[in-house]
Amino acid sequence: MAKYDLDTIRHSTAHLMAHAISRIYKTQNPQFGIGPVIENGFYYDIDLDTKILDEDLEKIEKVMHEIIDEKHAIKRLVFSRDENIEFWKKKDQPLKVEVVEGIPVDQEISCYEQGEFVDLCRGPHVENTGHLPKFFKLLHTAGAYWKGDSNNKMLQRIYAVSFTTKKQLEDHMIFLEEAKKRDHRKLGKEQELFHFESVAPASPFFMPKGTTVYNELVAFMRRIYVKYGYDEVITPMLLDSDLWHTSGHYAHYKENMYFSQVDKKEFALKPMNCPCHMLMFKHYKYSYRDLPMRYADFGRLHRYESAGAVAGLTRVRSFCQDDAHIFISLEGIEAEIIKLMEMFFICYDHFGFNQIKIGLSTRPESKAGDDATWDIAEKALQGALDKSGHAYQINAGDGAFYGPKIDIQIADAIGRWHQLGTIQLDFQLPDRFDLKYTNQEGQDVRPVVIHRALLGSLERFIGVYLEHIAGIFPFWLSPEQAVVVPVSTDKHLEFSRALALELKELGFRVKVDDRNETMGYKTRQIQQSKTPFMLVIGDREMENKSVSIRGYGEAGSKTLSIVELKEMFTKLHLERMPAKLR
Repeated sequence: MAKYDLDTIRHSTAHLMAHAISRIYKTQNPQFGIGPVIENGFYYDIDLDTKILDEDLEKIEKVMHEIIDEKHAIKRLVFSRDENIEFWKKKDQPLKVEVVEGIPVDQEISCYEQGEFVDLCRGPHVENTGHLPKFFKLLHTAGAYWKGDSNNKMLQRIYAVSFTTKKQLEDHMIFLEEAKKRDHRKLGKEQELFHFESVAPASPFFMPKGTTVYNELVAFMRRIYVKYGYDEVITPMLLDSDLWHTSGHYAHYKENMYFSQVDKKEFALKPMNCPCHMLMFKHYKYSYRDLPMRYADFGRLHRYESAGAVAGLTRVRSFCQDDAHIFISLEGIEAEIIKLMEMFFICYDHFGFNQIKIGLSTRPESKAGDDATWDIAEKALQGALDKSGHAYQINAGDGAFYGPKIDIQIADAIGRWHQLGTIQLDFQLPDRFDLKYTNQEGQDVRPVVIHRALLGSLERFIGVYLEHIAGIFPFWLSPEQAVVVPVSTDKHLEFSRALALELKELGFRVKVDDRNETMGYKTRQIQQSKTPFMLVIGDREMENKSVSIRGYGEAGSKTLSIVELKEMFTKLHLERMPAKLR
């Protein structure tokens, strides 16, 4: 059997799936859109009168296996643009016609034929369907607008994975099963953290438990800010559109913003905090002695995301960032970046993220500012990364138009990578807002702005973190840290309530389970809720002023005096601050 790279196998398997669908639904003349290779597999967009359900995928897989066994030769066909358009018109494939019409006139157009099926593609493909490994799995169906445009028709999209060995497929299916268990939307519902309502699409409603986690994360960042010299500010949510013209967002970001008429003028909900911080810096007179000036803001932001792009907490329309802007001189950039990298890594380690990738994105072709300033900025970022001791890769030309940036990705517990932190240098906004400070020579000069987010969006971080920990929060962040369970609600309830009150007065989040249920039922419920500790009170515990304590996931329990319990909880609560910063 000939050797093929994995992308070629996956691309050919996408055609294989389309071939099977064309055979199964032949009388309905399925319309085929595009079927690109994606991470671990591929998808295909199809217009078909019959709705393909997840239970139909096994039937499609069976026909795919049959086509492999038929060993059809795969032939490359080359047409002129006009011939190709006519070819697809005769086959009544308007989506293919539209794709060809979008291809430049001077570009060669090819199709691949296997048996009775032909598909538009630039290739390459395997030479025979018999060369395709049978280690693929059709996963699920979804809706997808043609070309990603909500003004176009909704098509059916089938997602699939494909590998070269049986073990790779089996390992990936185990991975997907684990990912399904960890899905933050599932955990959020089970643990009563958050949910969504149709009246506010892609905007989460955080329940009391979820709000506790949310507020604890904000409190965590505020404790970090004290250590690193940040000042928190509060800025308006609705602002005159003139501001967004000045900042440049109106021209470049208008389609993602929400607008309203106020006193016959156009206003917009802020999609980011930076223009507000520019106004705050501009409002007063500062000198080099005041720099660096670090503004942190937990203001609520609103950005329009298309219905097809939103996904649980990881892509929402209403959110809050642990956002900050640092006003600094060119000469101070390197030292500030070193301090930021220290802060980032201490915090990520505290949340259990041990695998981290760093990318340094340099000037794009369409940059703002002169090369000399970019030279200083890029050298400062690279020098800071070198001194931080962390490995990084350079992403040439991937910087923002207003300055170079550092992007930080973390791997979760099952190996998926997520973008979290970002550090961006900006020369554009200080110039647009005519920001100045007085240097040591008494001259007015322009500051540089560092845009900085550590956790990023709190909503997205909660989604990523929930899946990383599989819903098992550390003690300091758990919405309920302990449940006190009286063995008998008649004999032990009063003592249990008194203990819970003592613990609450010490700042711990504790409740009493006074339901008239069996101990076995309560134990199972508390374990399912992933509460860190279950505290059982019976006759012996009342007599000895003690508790029978069982940790989440533990098979047995142990006895602690109430004094020892308080000492243990107090020690665990210290983890609300990273050890290196206590």
